[in-house]
Amino acid sequence: MNTEDPQDASLAPVQKTEEAPVNAVQKPRRVVPFAIVGATLALLVTGALMVVHAEAQTNKIALSQSAKPVAVVDAVPTTFRSSRTYIGTLAPWIEARVGPQLVAAYVDTVLVRPGAIVKKGDVLATLDCRNAGATSQAVAMQARALEAQQEAAAHEASRIQGLLDGGFVSPNEVEQKTAQSSAQQAQLLATRAKLLGASLEVADCVLRAPFDAEVASRTIDPGAFVRPGISIVSLVDRSTVRILADAPEVDFNIVAPGTKANVHMLATDRDLVATISRRAPAADFATRTVHFELDVADPERELPVGTTAELRIEVGQPSPAVKIPLYAATVRGDKASVFVVDGGVANKRTYHVKGELGGDLFLDPELEPGSKVVSEGRALLSDKDRVIASPDPATAVLAGNQGKPQ
Repeated sequence: MNTEDPQDASLAPVQKTEEAPVNAVQKPRRVVPFAIVGATLALLVTGALMVVHAEAQTNKIALSQSAKPVAVVDAVPTTFRSSRTYIGTLAPWIEARVGPQLVAAYVDTVLVRPGAIVKKGDVLATLDCRNAGATSQAVAMQARALEAQQEAAAHEASRIQGLLDGGFVSPNEVEQKTAQSSAQQAQLLATRAKLLGASLEVADCVLRAPFDAEVASRTIDPGAFVRPGISIVSLVDRSTVRILADAPEVDFNIVAPGTKANVHMLATDRDLVATISRRAPAADFATRTVHFELDVADPERELPVGTTAELRIEVGQPSPAVKIPLYAATVRGDKASVFVVDGGVANKRTYHVKGELGGDLFLDPELEPGSKVVSEGRALLSDKDRVIASPDPATAVLAGNQGKPQ
């Protein structure tokens, strides 16, 4: 019995040491589920708060139901008269390109530059024509020699003709002497013609102004070699300026001679009224356009030639119309779509187009004068949309400028 007691005593302490760790492990295992549940609840609460916050920031009103800000302009009552617009070119009354026509030579001098005013007969340039001068002198001497020989042959034929009456010479001999004299006469005339051509070549070496004009351009300087047909200087006469334009064949009657046209010069920003002076009797076969011209007197020579002019010819009689800016409408053919504001609602309407002028569009007076027409914000509108209208700042600035004293 004494031997068993120690064993039992040793076993008891061993069992106590094994129970302590088991309790320590069980306590953390019980805490883990509660932590997971708490974290899940926290996530759910956070998500719910985020959803509530997002819902609070969401607009519950449809964009189509909200009023849209737009700019409007007033439809202005006026009159409209149909017109035609053409593009023309200013041309001088007379133009010449001066250069050699017969000889090829080096340019010796050029005495004028663009802008110079010259009189008829003034020397513009000279060529080095020593060869042509020597040839002319040689031909002149040859002509003098032939003239002397022809005179001698003519006198001899005359004397022999006198001897024929006395029977001292035969008729054959008289005929030969007469034929020889006639041949020398023909040779003399040919040499004189050659001399005339040589003298023309010599004269071609001095280039003169063919009329009173201004020098428009200078294309050759001294030392250059020129051939017939090459221009050295060009001259223009601007005392009268011609406006050249072309019109479609359907406007043949509109551009009749005597018709007045409003002309705007782009180069000088000058406006004037001119009358059509002439019209071609036939249309161009390629373009089917009719050429017409207007003459504008310019004694002060203020209009530059070669520039552009805008021509506007009014057609028909004035008729009532309503004017709005061109950018306030969508034009398709002869119809224009606009948005008219009435009671805070934009109503889409379509009206007949009478015409355009500058930046203005003229509509049929079915559009009541004074109506509020949307000018800005049209692209975002549909028919019957609610709008918040405000005056167009562009028209307000324009109206203010027009009201200022000039």
